[in-house]
Amino acid sequence: MELHDKTVMVAGLGVSGRGMMEVLRTRAAKAFSVDERNEHADLHSFDDVDWEHVDLVCTSPVFNPRTPFILEAQRRGIPVISEVELAWMLRADRDGKGAHAGWIGITGTNGKTSTTEMTSEMLTACGLDAPAVGNIGKSVSHAAVEPEHDVLCVELSSFQLHFTYSLALDCAVITNIADDHLDWHGGIDNYAADKAKVFHGVTRTLVYNADDARVSGLAAAAETAPGCRKVGFTLHEPTAGQIGVKDGWIVDMSGVAGAAPGEEERIAPVAEFTHLTEPDGTVYPHLLADALTALALALGYGADRDTAVRALQGFAPGGHRIQTVATASLADGGTVRFVDDSKATNAHAANASLSSFGPKSVVWIAGGLAKGSRFERLVADQAHTIKAAVIIGKDQQPMLDAFAASAPDIPLTVIDPAENDTVMARAVDAAGTYATAGDVVLMAPACASMDQFKSYADRGDQFAAAATRWASVHGGR
Repeated sequence: MELHDKTVMVAGLGVSGRGMMEVLRTRAAKAFSVDERNEHADLHSFDDVDWEHVDLVCTSPVFNPRTPFILEAQRRGIPVISEVELAWMLRADRDGKGAHAGWIGITGTNGKTSTTEMTSEMLTACGLDAPAVGNIGKSVSHAAVEPEHDVLCVELSSFQLHFTYSLALDCAVITNIADDHLDWHGGIDNYAADKAKVFHGVTRTLVYNADDARVSGLAAAAETAPGCRKVGFTLHEPTAGQIGVKDGWIVDMSGVAGAAPGEEERIAPVAEFTHLTEPDGTVYPHLLADALTALALALGYGADRDTAVRALQGFAPGGHRIQTVATASLADGGTVRFVDDSKATNAHAANASLSSFGPKSVVWIAGGLAKGSRFERLVADQAHTIKAAVIIGKDQQPMLDAFAASAPDIPLTVIDPAENDTVMARAVDAAGTYATAGDVVLMAPACASMDQFKSYADRGDQFAAAATRWASVHGGR
C-alpha cells in the first residue's frame, strides 16, 4: 500500500503508537492519533472519528479484535494493521536498489525476550548492526526505517501478529505455546494461529520447539520459501534435524552448526554457559531452551559459529528473569535466597522457573492478573517443589482454587489486595515466616502484573527492594 495519498488513523499512543505516528508524519498524506487516556492524542474518543476520510487503521496491541472501532473499520472495508505490518511495509532501502535489513522474528508464550537478546548479542559480536527491537528496545516501526541496520531481531507478541499479514522473515521461531492471553484471542486455537504467522514464507531458517507438539505441528505445516531449513530444538538428545543436549554438551544434528545434516556436531559443554545454571550447577531448563533457540537462529542467519558461541557464553540475562536479588545469612550458617522471576507471567513460565529448584525448597509468591488462565496443573506438577505459597493480586480465586484442588496440604498466606503500595512488602514478610536455611523465596507469579503494578519490571523492582530490606533485618536471626 502506498501511503503518500492516504489518511491513517493510529489507535493508542503507547510505545508502538508513538513510533507509528513519528514515521507516518513524513510518509502519509495525513496521520492522526486517537487515545482516550492520552492528552497528547489528536482525538480522545473513537466516536469522533470521521470514518469517511480514513484509509488505514494502525492499531496498538492493547486493543483486541472485538473492540468496537476495529469492528467498525472492518465493516467499512478499511484495512486494520499492526505496527509490525506497517514496519514491514516501510522497510528502509539500504542500497538504493531495494535491499532491506534482514528480519529475525521471535515469538512464543515464553522466552521471547531472552532469546531475542541472545540472538542480537551473537550477531552483534559477529560485526553486524543487529538491534533487539519490537516488544523490547526501540519500536520496530522506528528501527525498520533506519537504513544503518543489517538485521533486526524482532520480539513479536501474539497481539502484534494478529493484525500482521505479509511477513516473510529470514529466520523465525515459535519458542512454545501454552495458555496465555486467551481472553484477548478468544481461545487457544486463535492464539496459536496468530503465532504461526511468523512461519509463513521464511526464507533461511525456521526454528521450532521439538518438545512442543503444537509448535512442531505448526512447523511441519508451514509453507516456507524454497531452500529454507527447519531446525527443531530440544532439551533432550537431538535426532536428525535438531539441536539439543547430549552428555552435558550442546549438540547439533540439523547441519546449522556446519556439519552435514544428520551428523553429530558437538558445540560446547552446557556448563560453559554460566547464565544457564544455578550456583550448584543445576541447569535452568527454560534458559537453556532459550540459548538453544538463539543459537539456531544466529547460526541459521549465517553467524560465525565460534564468535557466536563465545558471545553466548558471556551473555548476561536482563533483569527479572530468575535473578537472585537478595540473600539472608541466618544464625545457623544457612542462607535464604530471594529470586526475582517477575517475567514469569503465565503458568508455563512459572512451571519452568519452579522446576529449577529442589524438593520442598521454594516459598512461592504467586498471583496477579490471571488473564483467564487456570493453575491446577501447574500446582499439581510443582507440589513437590513448593514448601509454602503467598498469594498476591486482585484476581486471587483461580490460584486459590488450584491449591484447593491440587495441593490442599501446602500452607498458604493470602495477601489483602488493598493498598497496592505495600502489597509486595507484605508478601515478602509473609514468605519470610515460612523460609528456613536452604530455601528460596521465588517470585514467579504465573500472572500479569497490571492489577497492582505498573509492569512486570515494577513488580520485580518492588520485590527486590522488599527482599533486600527483609534480608538486612532478619539476616542472622
